[in-house]
Amino acid sequence: MSFEQILPERQLKELQKSVLDFMHTQGYTESAAVFARESGNEGFVADPNDRHHNLLAKKWTSVIRLQKKIMELEAKLSKLQEEAPLRRPSSVAEWLPRPPARTKLAQHRSPITRVRFHPQYTVLATASEDMTVKLWDSESGDFERTVKGHTKAVQDVAFDAKGSIMVTCSADLTLRVWDIAADYKCVRTLHGHDHCVSAVCFLGADRLASASRDRTIKIWDLATGYCVKTLVGHAEWVRSVDVTPDSRLLCTASNDQSVRLWDPSTGDCKADMRGHSNVVETARFAPPNTYACLRRLAGLPPVTAAADANAPGQFVISGSRDKTLCLWDTASAQLLHTFIGHDDWVRDFVFHPSGKTIISVSDDKTMRVWDLATGRCSKTIEASQHFTTCIDFSTVSPLVATGSVDTEVSLWACR
Repeated sequence: MSFEQILPERQLKELQKSVLDFMHTQGYTESAAVFARESGNEGFVADPNDRHHNLLAKKWTSVIRLQKKIMELEAKLSKLQEEAPLRRPSSVAEWLPRPPARTKLAQHRSPITRVRFHPQYTVLATASEDMTVKLWDSESGDFERTVKGHTKAVQDVAFDAKGSIMVTCSADLTLRVWDIAADYKCVRTLHGHDHCVSAVCFLGADRLASASRDRTIKIWDLATGYCVKTLVGHAEWVRSVDVTPDSRLLCTASNDQSVRLWDPSTGDCKADMRGHSNVVETARFAPPNTYACLRRLAGLPPVTAAADANAPGQFVISGSRDKTLCLWDTASAQLLHTFIGHDDWVRDFVFHPSGKTIISVSDDKTMRVWDLATGRCSKTIEASQHFTTCIDFSTVSPLVATGSVDTEVSLWACR
């Protein structure tokens, strides 16, 4: 194929003159004369001030430099593919939050203490130190209503599995039960704690468990509003409480740097797990779909019996002011793994629906995604301008919500 078929006429002339200049520069005068005659450039005179001077050498040097750069980039890409194969999530269930935040919700007047998605509808509840709970349409970000009743900071929010009841707890020493169908009417106020009530969760359909700064955990009958049992054992403020799906175990986190397991039916403490070096802000039971990854992370053998393999309450993960998250084996009360990466207090975390990751938030203002099979931080997102205090993952749509001391709530689309 000739150059005339590859290059336009103007570019062909440019190339010919650059070649002639190169020949004259190198002293190939006879070859240059022949080439000038055959290419129709017999009047060409090499001139150091001409733009064709040394153009061929410069172009050749650029090509070599670009080839070297391409080889370096190909080597880096190959290394990255070996360390973490590039792939798109195979399903919606594996989607992760992506910056920037899709929506900023700004109606609260004080720091956000809890964000909680409704289990059935596209509703987000946000609790704040401004003594209120606000409800939002999580899809549109539209503000819907303010729920008032507490006289001090609201510390936690919980929905029952059907989404018909909302329960809140507060620094005003009370828990309040709200009937969602009755336009969020407060139908019961529970009294019994002697100090700030830090956390609340449903213990089945008809009972509640609450944790308090008075160092106790209380079990409440939802129908009567009476406290039916008080669990005592922590030496300091009890920060959080969580329950297994079968309601047979509770786990709590405390300022005494421990995570405890409890039998709510007897009130007995089943395990006292220690390994953190500062206040433990939160502790949660790992759902069964995380067990395969957690066993691989801890180097535990797989469980062959199907019933035992999926039994609830086998693992707990806790987050602490010592900047770490810890994985615990509830059967042996042993610390299996420590997740290290945050630069400040770990305030909250949530399990991803896929069972493969957890997402934590911290006073270092970030949201971090952790691979449960390797224990490594796979992604870090700047979550807020101030301490990030809480997080939740919607079960209705691929959304994550985070709350901050800066009084704002952020909604993050997962994709």
